[in-house]
Amino acid sequence: MKYQTRTGRLRVLTRSTVAFVCTVVLATGALPALNGTAVAKEKPLSPGKRCDELYGLRDVRPGRLPSGDSSRPKSQWDEFDYTNPGKQYDGLELPADPAERAAFLKKVGTDPEAYGKGDPRRVYAYYAKEIAKPGSKWKTDWEGWRDGKYIPQSGHDPRGKAFEAKVVKDFGLVGPDWICQKEIKVRDPQTGKVHRRILDAINKKTREIVEIKSNNKPEESQKPKDLALSRNKNWQKSGYRIRFVFAEERGGNGQKFFNEMRQNLGKDTLGRERVTIHEHRSNAIEKAPAQANNSPHRYNAPYMNADPSKNNGSRGGAVDQIKQSKPTPKDMADFLNRREQASGGRFPKGPGGIDFTSLDLKYVGKPVKGEGLDYAFSAKKAPGESGGWGGKEKAQMISDAFFTWLALTPDKFWVNLNPDTPGTIMDDKFASTDAGRVLLEADLRLKHDFYKALDPKTDVGKAAWNGLAKVNGWPCLHSGRNWIEPKTAKVREQDGGIYILDAPLKLQSEYAEVNTPGPGGGESCQDQLSKEEIEHNERVLRSTVVPEVENWINTRPEYADLRRVYTARVAAEWIRQQDARQPTDYRKIINSNNVKRWPLRAPHQDWKKTDVFNRYVKIFKEGEFTYELTKGEEVWVITVGGVDFSKQPKRNISRAQFRAENPYAPRTKDTAVKAATDDADHDGMLMLGGNSAGKSDDDGDTPTPTPTPTPTPTGGDEPTPTDTPSTPAPSPSQTGGANKPPADPDGDLADTGSSTPVGLIAGIAAAALAAGAAMVWWMRRRRTGSN
Repeated sequence: MKYQTRTGRLRVLTRSTVAFVCTVVLATGALPALNGTAVAKEKPLSPGKRCDELYGLRDVRPGRLPSGDSSRPKSQWDEFDYTNPGKQYDGLELPADPAERAAFLKKVGTDPEAYGKGDPRRVYAYYAKEIAKPGSKWKTDWEGWRDGKYIPQSGHDPRGKAFEAKVVKDFGLVGPDWICQKEIKVRDPQTGKVHRRILDAINKKTREIVEIKSNNKPEESQKPKDLALSRNKNWQKSGYRIRFVFAEERGGNGQKFFNEMRQNLGKDTLGRERVTIHEHRSNAIEKAPAQANNSPHRYNAPYMNADPSKNNGSRGGAVDQIKQSKPTPKDMADFLNRREQASGGRFPKGPGGIDFTSLDLKYVGKPVKGEGLDYAFSAKKAPGESGGWGGKEKAQMISDAFFTWLALTPDKFWVNLNPDTPGTIMDDKFASTDAGRVLLEADLRLKHDFYKALDPKTDVGKAAWNGLAKVNGWPCLHSGRNWIEPKTAKVREQDGGIYILDAPLKLQSEYAEVNTPGPGGGESCQDQLSKEEIEHNERVLRSTVVPEVENWINTRPEYADLRRVYTARVAAEWIRQQDARQPTDYRKIINSNNVKRWPLRAPHQDWKKTDVFNRYVKIFKEGEFTYELTKGEEVWVITVGGVDFSKQPKRNISRAQFRAENPYAPRTKDTAVKAATDDADHDGMLMLGGNSAGKSDDDGDTPTPTPTPTPTPTGGDEPTPTDTPSTPAPSPSQTGGANKPPADPDGDLADTGSSTPVGLIAGIAAAALAAGAAMVWWMRRRRTGSN
């Protein structure tokens, strides 16, 4: 394939930032000569150009690179931008029907040069040419090829050039002695092969070579050339030092290559390594050509978008990564293998380094009407490119939950599993959403986990049983109710938005009477417990089982969906408050009780609340866990309970505390909206976000919505943009919890909500609540003849 090349210099395929290269100057100041005499006439070597002139730099003070291996301090991390011409096609589609797709590609043909630049048929022709190759692995994955090969390859040269210019400027590689893009020849003494190599920057006076990489690894096609240089005797004697500069955290990539380079070149006369590595941490902001922002071929995601018919959808750092995510680990691994083979070490880090199972909403900006909403997710890093799968599902879940919390009134934000009250499982509209499904499934999970935590074979379970009040010498559990509710969220309202720093959940447990008999119709011992003994038991449970299970709720992957939909609840409540002050794009949604746009998604589209209830009733009646105490008594454990998100308490921490604990959060958030980035405040974490209105890549106007048509091999001109239609703002609607809370004396927002499960109480009759949202332990003796 042919891709964009740089005028006036040789390229091998395409280059992201050259790799390493030569190392020496003779005593006379010349580069080491090539052994042997050239036989065939060939193109002259490119002499290169002064670095400051090549990149148009003026008034830059001369500087120097670090002398040894180093990494840029977090306080200095920044970004650079570049234009990727291929990104204007990130939403380009093919017919879904295989027969129609084949006919379409056949008509387009396999010659990209038959179409001019800017014609989408040129992209289709590249794909047709790709899948015509014997053994092509992209035949059934057009979107994967588009996003994982074509677009990164198209952006390779401009990204590399942009980072090279940045490094030259940041380190002051200016003046007559610094030459960029100088070409050399070097012979490999092991193979006899002569390589041509373009050096990113060389200084013959100081005997330095700088190889600049806009990603995190050396380029595969350049490794043989660099190793040849390191083995060449003339270069070994030259005294040149070679500095590799990476834009991303290297993480050990290419270590074997660097070890061999260092072994071959050794140290200089001052005892310094002649091959050094510097991580010049800089986030690359990829942009589409400005004229393509309104193109129907651009991709717009559905996340956090209030009105898809008006704004089309989201764009940004999260969207660029999530759109490449596959649904399963195997599908993702196969895609990443294809992507890596296409990369040859030239592409930037992709979605494989993101653990989407940990995706959570951590920031939403000021919801300005007509401007969309900036937002940012957090996610753990995935070791060894082992992640990347499930991103679309999790991002969609967060977005859907966000809108569910806005659309439904807060009195519906509860679920309840109680065999006595099948009519109060949850609100029907809430049950039609994934947020409701997640809450009810978490409630059932809570029952299982209480069983596990009470196992007397565990330390926690043993401590609980040993501490309970005794009846006839046996520990006796009273009936009770337990439910999950929010703890006070830790937030910071700043920069026009809200940072969700921590949104923990709380497990509540207290005494309640239950009438439904458990397995085998056994009799409860609690009638023989005094009020004081019941209160004693409550204290025992709250000091043993409750904190154990609460910790599981806040940390275990089984509850990750519950945590992520609750964090969306925090964000939605803040949007409610902003809308109460000034109309936003979300006004028509708030308290509309219309959730048809955010239904149960595949593979849960057929989920029913009654199915979960029936599973629970079966467990309640038949039992699930049986514990055997030391004297031979058999114990059945049965629980009922609920989840209540009707209130969302939060506390706005002070500016001083925010700065002390999260000094880089504002910068990280700003970058995350445009590109996935490391979270400088939390090692091992990433942030990635976007803007819900599909703002253009150069922060221009909101793109005019244009439906993506079925591709036809005619024309490549972009449509003329039209004005975005406006609609009159509706009269403010009453928003639950949207009133401005009173200010604390120190200026922070007061806590909102309370510890009482208000929604659960409002949704269930008082008599039912006494028996519902409860957990019950039934005991019966096994006939062993022991007392």
